[in-house]
Amino acid sequence: MSSNDYVLSDATRARFAREVAKYPAEQKQSAVMACLSIVQQEQGFVSRGAEDAIAAYLGMPAIAVYEVTTFYNMYNQRPVGQFKLNVCTNLPCQLRDGQKALAHLCHKLGVEEGGTTADGLFTVQKSECLGACADSPVMLVNDRQMCSFMSNARLDELVDVLKAQAKN
Repeated sequence: MSSNDYVLSDATRARFAREVAKYPAEQKQSAVMACLSIVQQEQGFVSRGAEDAIAAYLGMPAIAVYEVTTFYNMYNQRPVGQFKLNVCTNLPCQLRDGQKALAHLCHKLGVEEGGTTADGLFTVQKSECLGACADSPVMLVNDRQMCSFMSNARLDELVDVLKAQAKN
């Protein structure tokens, strides 16, 4: 099955329905972010086919779903590693070594920005502002865990800890 052939399962439809029920009937499109998150939880990323299926389910133009998916860093548009490392490179963080932190991670893991390690453990990406400029360089692990003051030594330690936690 190609990424454009995504079919909503009954279980996924039921999860979508619970999210849609939180909004007035005429505003069911407000559940788009929740629906994208559900697909990503189930599949690991949101394919173009899944975006189309969500648009059809919510009765909204596909482009409106694509706009949400491409705007937010938390939605993966392709498969990513077990650990997604998003390093803030916005100007305040760049001025405090955010770009250097990104370069260090890429070099240490042997990937280019946006790439995934051959073992599938790590994907390293740039991030937009994470709202912790005073703590830079900052990063987000798997869209959930904020890490601050990420010197090269702290980055190395984080990678080692994550490798030890990796699912086999």
